[in-house]
Amino acid sequence: MADNGPQQGLAEVRITPSDVGRRVSVRRILEIVERRPVFGDAVGVLTSWDGGVLTVVRRDGEAVEIAEDLLVAGKPVPPAPARRGPAPEAGPAELQRIAARGWPAMETAALGEWTLRAADGFTRRANSVQALGDPGLPLPAALDAVRDWYGARGLPALVEVTVPGSDAVLREKLDRFAIELSRTEVRSAPLAPLARLADAGGPVRLARAASADWMARYHRFGGDPALEQAARAVLHGGPSVWFATVPSADGSGPAAIGRCVVDGAWAGFSAVEVVPEQRRRGLGSQVMAALAARAAEEGATGAYLQVETANSGAIALYDRLGFATSHTYHYCRLPRS
Repeated sequence: MADNGPQQGLAEVRITPSDVGRRVSVRRILEIVERRPVFGDAVGVLTSWDGGVLTVVRRDGEAVEIAEDLLVAGKPVPPAPARRGPAPEAGPAELQRIAARGWPAMETAALGEWTLRAADGFTRRANSVQALGDPGLPLPAALDAVRDWYGARGLPALVEVTVPGSDAVLREKLDRFAIELSRTEVRSAPLAPLARLADAGGPVRLARAASADWMARYHRFGGDPALEQAARAVLHGGPSVWFATVPSADGSGPAAIGRCVVDGAWAGFSAVEVVPEQRRRGLGSQVMAALAARAAEEGATGAYLQVETANSGAIALYDRLGFATSHTYHYCRLPRS
């Protein structure tokens, strides 16, 4: 957008580098025509302010870079209103495939309609075969192929079994000889009610990349340097990824973190963590609401997440936020032979 007149209500620059991570509205000089400035406006998340250059990510994902000396007005603004309505429809198999795109493995291979996934051992989700559809081989041969593929990578052979969704014959066979691990609920909800909880002046900051502090707070790779590269690859994969951080008051690192990936009509939430001493203060809800507001701005209308059935604290939070169980899945570890 460009015009030649001043924008009403934006007469001064009211943002600073401390507003990085917030949604802002800015106006800058695009060019000078016949000695008159031509202005352009941008609304989105201020993702950086470094070396005299601001970066604002619009709702469509476009990153707009603005030289600080061309900035003529700016202010923080509240999230755009989220569209009301139910979550989009998706069956268990479709939602599992959407979730896989939001947590992408570093390496994949097709086995018929199954998908083999590997990421140097970082999380079972990214290091298991998604067994949906027809593997294109008799079942014993398909499972042998799974063993061989993971064995060649020094990884255990894990089968992700979706209930309902995965073939009943497969499930019956695995029940007889494989070891079941990590039963997990997949929950979904309309996005708008969660997005409306976002506080424009709240403590949550959004970014396109996970900072060193964010990664240090994330517990799933345990600070293991050998896993960090794989963790970064998986966490930053997906169609449109956002990271949320709530800074701690004493500067000791994030008090809470979270991640969201926007994939068309769906927003997937993961890595929502609050340090133990900061729990029961609503920080987890604030993180999810801020991420939901951003996802809604990009056009998402539904939310999903995955939570292990043993995690009663997280399940209680998601109950309060309106999430209901769509289906479950678990992993089966195949014996070596």
